[in-house]
Amino acid sequence: MEIFTLLEAIEEILGESKKMPFSNKYVVDREEILDIVKEIRLKLPDELKQAKWVKEERTRIIEEAQKEGEDIVKEAENRIIAMIDEHEITKKAYDEKQKIIDSANDIAKEMSEATKEYVDNILSGVEETILLLKGDIETAQATINTAVSTLKNNRKELE
Repeated sequence: MEIFTLLEAIEEILGESKKMPFSNKYVVDREEILDIVKEIRLKLPDELKQAKWVKEERTRIIEEAQKEGEDIVKEAENRIIAMIDEHEITKKAYDEKQKIIDSANDIAKEMSEATKEYVDNILSGVEETILLLKGDIETAQATINTAVSTLKNNRKELE
């Protein structure tokens, strides 16, 4: 992820910053950090678009599973209609119909659950990534705010 690379660049800049003599303050290139923060802000919408795509893909997969289940049920009903010619065949057909419907419902349920689990795992990963990014950005912003405050204080001390 490019956002993590940008956050690492901020960490590197802060790690390589020079300490001010006679204080616990450090000198950083404010413009360089602000440029990286701007890049992070530009990249975040891509992550959000990816999360939206995952959600849409989940919906599509669930709809396909439901349609496939309905198709299996319709196929079973069509088989039964074709077997209505004789009484014994009809009884067997009703039994077979129920088995096929139950099987189709089980398959549809399994597919739906598997799809939901798959999409939930993807959404969970995206959520974790976004939360990590949020934390990293908040940390970077706090560091930047501290650096800016330090710079202002240092400038005041020089006056």
